Amino acid sequence: MQRLENNPVSMDPIELKHALGAGLLSFPVTPFGADGLFNRKAYEAHVGWLAGFDATVLFAAGGTGEFFSLEPSEIPEIVAAAKASAGSTPIVAGCGYGTRIAVSIAKSAEKAGADGILLLPHYLMDASQEGLYQHIKTVCQSVSIGVMVYNRDNSILTADTLSRLCDACPNLVGFKDGSGDIALVRRITATMGDRLTYLGGMPTAELFADAYLGAGVTTYSSAVFNFVPALAQEFYTALRAGDTATTNRILIDFFYPFMDIRNRQKGYAVSAIKAGVRLMGFDAGPVRAPLTDLTAEEVRMMEALCEPYRKATPAAQAAE
Repeated sequence: MQRLENNPVSMDPIELKHALGAGLLSFPVTPFGADGLFNRKAYEAHVGWLAGFDATVLFAAGGTGEFFSLEPSEIPEIVAAAKASAGSTPIVAGCGYGTRIAVSIAKSAEKAGADGILLLPHYLMDASQEGLYQHIKTVCQSVSIGVMVYNRDNSILTADTLSRLCDACPNLVGFKDGSGDIALVRRITATMGDRLTYLGGMPTAELFADAYLGAGVTTYSSAVFNFVPALAQEFYTALRAGDTATTNRILIDFFYPFMDIRNRQKGYAVSAIKAGVRLMGFDAGPVRAPLTDLTAEEVRMMEALCEPYRKATPAAQAAE
């Protein structure tokens, strides 16, 4: 049965904008039980653990949280569970699909207590800049909480369109890029300045963090924070300090081997993260179709990679 919280209080959009730019961000995975349904108890345990590692914002039901395989009616409970377990950490909800569905998701997420929404690309079809403008404006104007737009795939905004949206939508506070088009990103950051907070959104964002930092993008969402949060924070701190010796070491020791596992099959950008979460002692459950879980051999590869980082996790404590 769906259980929501009473009278949740959401963050002001400007406060959210500052929180987004204040440090590292992450997207908790969404655990599913043997019945295939959302496992709230497991989710709250995992989010509560993550909230102790100084992520400045957590994203509920985002891309790594399998937004694409969730029913819209499942999202409010996931948001409420995140709010109930994350302490003072702001919670941003995934949102997307066509305009009417996206508006419905945005409103239900706000009612459940989300501090903001991340508007993922609409479904399947390409759209003109005017169509994207109308879509994003409509979603922004349907809620009072802060909105971040995700620039990737079939939803690539020009600097001019984004500027129009900023004029029309005071609660548009963030721009997340997953296109990898550094020239476009730099034009946007140069044009919009501090009107928005800019987030890196490439898969395994740490692999691209140096390039995005040079383009004016000072933070990103870390998927591996789900299972190696201390390492993710160490990398982010070194990146912002210009400590290339440390970032190079972590890239070579962890991120490049992880990338090799992730690249073995399509969809493993999520599946490998869930495998890592399970290895740390959390009941993440399987991925939902059409994704597939790692093979037994690939899980062993992940286990070897994660072994040095398993201290102070539920799995390590259970073994003592």
